Amino acid sequence: MGTVAIRSVRKTYGQLEVIHGVSLDIADGEFVALVGPSGCGKSTLLRMIAGLEEITGGEIAIGGRVVNDVVPKDRDIAMVFQNYALYPHMNVRDNMGFALRQRRLPRAEIDARVADAARILGLEQLLDRKPRALSGGQRQRVAMGRAIVRQPNVFLFDEPLSNLDAKLRVQMRSELKELHQRLGVTTVYVTHDQIEAMTLADRVVVMNGGIVEQMGPPLDLYDRPGSLFVAAFIGSPPMNFLEGIVDRDETLVLDDGSRLALPLPVRGKARVTVGIRPEHLALAAAGWPAVVSVIEPTGSETQITARLGENVIRVLIRGRTEVRPGETIHLAARAGDVHVFDTGSGRRLTARALEGADR
Repeated sequence: MGTVAIRSVRKTYGQLEVIHGVSLDIADGEFVALVGPSGCGKSTLLRMIAGLEEITGGEIAIGGRVVNDVVPKDRDIAMVFQNYALYPHMNVRDNMGFALRQRRLPRAEIDARVADAARILGLEQLLDRKPRALSGGQRQRVAMGRAIVRQPNVFLFDEPLSNLDAKLRVQMRSELKELHQRLGVTTVYVTHDQIEAMTLADRVVVMNGGIVEQMGPPLDLYDRPGSLFVAAFIGSPPMNFLEGIVDRDETLVLDDGSRLALPLPVRGKARVTVGIRPEHLALAAAGWPAVVSVIEPTGSETQITARLGENVIRVLIRGRTEVRPGETIHLAARAGDVHVFDTGSGRRLTARALEGADR
């Protein structure tokens, strides 16, 4: 079985600790994305699963077997890197079958596995080409094919799409998801791109400074971020934040003196940060007044950047708008779309009545 159990894993380089006791259980067949900014520890954790980095403390088990001291080739994993790592002097067929030849599998079995992977990935017409004659997307398919032929219990992906252009990344995301649905192999996928994580994974693990900040199904993290860090990281365009003091009448008083009527979960001079996603703000006949500074139409959507007092706020609306820079608009949000965080700790505050109100 392709289960992965990470138990209180730590990693230090000299006096510097970069992974701080991470624990995570990955079920057989699950697709888990490790996401976070550069330096958060996601790639280091992946490399420890692969055996490419030594574990300072804790345990990693794959398929129920502790693999702390097991060499990478014996861990029953296959890893796909962001730089493809193809042998330039070998054609596609030989690149895909190289690891199997090293294991001295019969030639007929190697050919059958390569042919099957080539069919799955649409590489059948490219088997005799060298890597230099392939596009970036085709090279990435070859790298995935090399992993598939090994028939591992666990796939490990280290930012495999980061070298592709935007259009090809979208295409390859779809192909990766279809591949996982077809093969059902446990997959651990590292990316700094939260859109990749949201669209591909069954479960997203958000890392921050060597710890797990929050984990769960993608839409759970989007709907109920547990901290300011997760709220800022998950979602595109990013969430708007307004910081201020809660007045007695549940009004948020911003630092510039602006007053916003909001259903807030705390009373009496508490300092909070309110988060509202751009797509959850709407233009209204009455509401918070904001002066438009930039209009960015994309065809199906329009992003409006405006100033609410001294705060910059972004609004994402479906379709098009007649609003122009310099105009004053009024904004409203449903209570259920308002997220409230303690400014000091950054943790989410539980609301008494953040659900059900209309715009």
